[in-house]
Amino acid sequence: MITARAAATFEPVGRSVATARAFVRDTLQGWGCADIVDDAVVLTSELVTNAVVHAGTAADVLCLRDDGGVRISVADRYPEREIPLQNAGQVLVHPDREGGRGLLLCGALASRWGVEYTAAQKHVWFQLELPERPAGTRSAGPALPVDALPVTDARVRVAVIQIDRGGCISFWNEDAQNLFAYDPEQVIGKPLTDFAAWPHTPGTGTGIAEALQLSRWEGSYGIRGADGRVVPVYASHLRVRDADGEASTVCLLVRDHERAILQSPQRTPAPDAASQPEGRPSDPFEVFIGSPAPDDLDGLLQRTVERARDMLDGDAAYLLLATDDETELEVRASTGLPSARQRFARVPVEAGSGRYGSARMPAVHEDLTAVPGAVPLLSGTGMRSVVTVPLKVEGRLTGSLGVAAEGPARYTNEEALRLQFAADRIALAVERARLTELEKLRRGSLSFLVEASDLLAGTLDRDQTLALMAQMTVPTLATWCAVYTVADQTSEPELSYVLHEDEDRIDGLKTLLMKVDPPEPVPTPGARVWTAPSDAAQDAALRTSMRSLGLGNSARPSSGPGATLATAAAVGGETVVLPLVARNRVIGMLTLGKPTEEHFRQEILELAEDLSRRAALALDNSRLYSERTAISQSLQRSLLPPELPDIAGVEVEVIYRAAGEGNEVGGDFYDLFPIRDGAYGFAIGDVCGTGPEAAAVTGLARHALRLLAREGFGGPAVLERLNAAILDEGARSRFLTLLYGELWPQDDGSAVLKVVCAGHPLPLRLRQDGTVEPAAEPQPLLGVMDDLELYEQTVTLDPGDVLLCVTDGVTERREGTRMLGDDGLTDVLTTCTGLTAGAVAARVLRAVERFAAEPASDDMAILAMRVPEFQAG
Repeated sequence: MITARAAATFEPVGRSVATARAFVRDTLQGWGCADIVDDAVVLTSELVTNAVVHAGTAADVLCLRDDGGVRISVADRYPEREIPLQNAGQVLVHPDREGGRGLLLCGALASRWGVEYTAAQKHVWFQLELPERPAGTRSAGPALPVDALPVTDARVRVAVIQIDRGGCISFWNEDAQNLFAYDPEQVIGKPLTDFAAWPHTPGTGTGIAEALQLSRWEGSYGIRGADGRVVPVYASHLRVRDADGEASTVCLLVRDHERAILQSPQRTPAPDAASQPEGRPSDPFEVFIGSPAPDDLDGLLQRTVERARDMLDGDAAYLLLATDDETELEVRASTGLPSARQRFARVPVEAGSGRYGSARMPAVHEDLTAVPGAVPLLSGTGMRSVVTVPLKVEGRLTGSLGVAAEGPARYTNEEALRLQFAADRIALAVERARLTELEKLRRGSLSFLVEASDLLAGTLDRDQTLALMAQMTVPTLATWCAVYTVADQTSEPELSYVLHEDEDRIDGLKTLLMKVDPPEPVPTPGARVWTAPSDAAQDAALRTSMRSLGLGNSARPSSGPGATLATAAAVGGETVVLPLVARNRVIGMLTLGKPTEEHFRQEILELAEDLSRRAALALDNSRLYSERTAISQSLQRSLLPPELPDIAGVEVEVIYRAAGEGNEVGGDFYDLFPIRDGAYGFAIGDVCGTGPEAAAVTGLARHALRLLAREGFGGPAVLERLNAAILDEGARSRFLTLLYGELWPQDDGSAVLKVVCAGHPLPLRLRQDGTVEPAAEPQPLLGVMDDLELYEQTVTLDPGDVLLCVTDGVTERREGTRMLGDDGLTDVLTTCTGLTAGAVAARVLRAVERFAAEPASDDMAILAMRVPEFQAG
């Protein structure tokens, strides 16, 4: 039975793909289906692309929800298109090919999919099943000795917080007040998101907004206390409704180390006591690990290390997971060690110095001081003895589990066997949870890259591209980001953009990076570690601390110790550099960093590498576009007169508007120049087409007009010679419409003009009484015929008269099937009686702009000349 429905139609334009993705994402999140959002967005993106880009039709997207899942249908108006069939004798669509990938993705990601045809449409639909969320079960654990019970504080405090349907706090009990130091009146009515420090990893886990909507949720996060510190908590959420049907969420929270109070017990029944071997005591590891949730890898790993430590009475424990090629181990959980510093740190497996030699077999180290470096993770921690065992699945190394103690000779082979037995029981569950996490991460990464590519492709502005690169990585991939650009192979890298998730840290971070030599622009793909920022920050913090204690130079530091220490903490973790390579050239570096002693996980670095490749191409495209635009604008300016001469007794105003993005060169042009004493030449023209060929004709026309006019040739002779010069260009020649004239101001306040109109819109004369008439007759355009017989016409402008000259970008202004035309321009000019030349030109431009809602598609030039009614002295 269908329980929810949403539909939308998208136009056949490229931007509709992003709009459709946003529609599906918002719809599914509103339905509480966050678990399948990433898959749905990716599939919708491909299917809508097929419709609006490849088929060139509108796309109808329909979302339906039923009790089992969500069905999404994308329909286009092109039912004749073939679909790829996976027959034995047919080659599947290549992943790099533009069309057909959407259907293959449906087969890979959807639980069901299909194609339906009608006479006018083709429907492609896919079904995504919603994962089951068990609401929890009742169970009881066995009796345990006191020393095997979990440890808590003497006074256990359970914070009870109730959240209304809007996500705001409606109840705050006394224990919550004690744990987080907020009085109820300080928090009630505010969103829980203002206080929760939620773990953020793309593609994995559940957001806090989604968690509050689930019927039951359990896990770890942090609450920012009144002192600004984050208190790690373990929480259990339960969605309830009151007698009026109003829904809310009750949250029970305890300190993270007291999680056993709220943590759900094992999901499978404990083994019956009769089935236990006689005389064998209950193993705390077996009791508390049980059958963990398959999608909670971090919780499973953390419980594993805690139970392993308790089982062997150790001071610390840790668990590392192997990479796919088994060459490195990555720290994923620890207890009794500085876990924040070590999380996601990587050590090699049996390779070179710092080798982790005991990874593939159980090992006992009685005293680490005798074999320094045997277990790199424990260096500098004070641990002396350690037992390590491998986690293996089908003979393949998947991880390593270790328990350490501060005293020497604490462990023997017996403890190694016990720990190996526990590791063998948990290895398969860990591997399954890890693969589930990787699959979620990869699907989330695919969705992230799809949207990132769309954003990067949506701009050709260099500064905006740099900002997008940083904003997409912070905080999703890193805590801070810096983008360096390289102008050319001989230039030094330049720091172009800096971003930190805490805006207060940006200035200090930028100042620090400006003092550090930039990373070397190496084209080698992949992320490489860069220690310079961390070293410089620690050095600056040390010097500042010594000065504040009076141990160093007495000069006052430029910033307080707090600011310097905060900057050092912000960049104190792992920093990596990824090259931005486009068209076989390094054009910059993307630098990502973590706060104090944190590390990147390998999957995040792989995602960042994919992003850097897309960002590099977008950045290089913006560079090429900026260079092209600058060249076009520079050339366009060179084809127009730098300034207009002052003509005594005549007002002159010119307005020029270049149409099109980037201001393509070579369209309309104008000129006004002195010929000799008392005589001036003016011209306004339009070359057929745009681009370099049109620009060549434009430059030829403007300079030839000046040269020939100053040699004493009359208007017809000037244009006839120009016509011959254009035809001499051969295949590069272009048609040219041109209005050319000569102007002589008279002593009586009038002005005499001699004009030749060669295929150009006729000049219009506005008299004082408001009448408008053409001031010339049409003659053949230039660049077509060899033999032209042109003639000039004489026009006298009386005081108060206006001569208006325009290009066809004015008269051919369109709105649908309507066009402004000569009659429309005449109507506008009749309203300009008594206006100055500048006001006339401005009114004409305003009328043209208001005639249609869309931007102008053609260049426009407006030349207005007016003889004032009253002349000075």
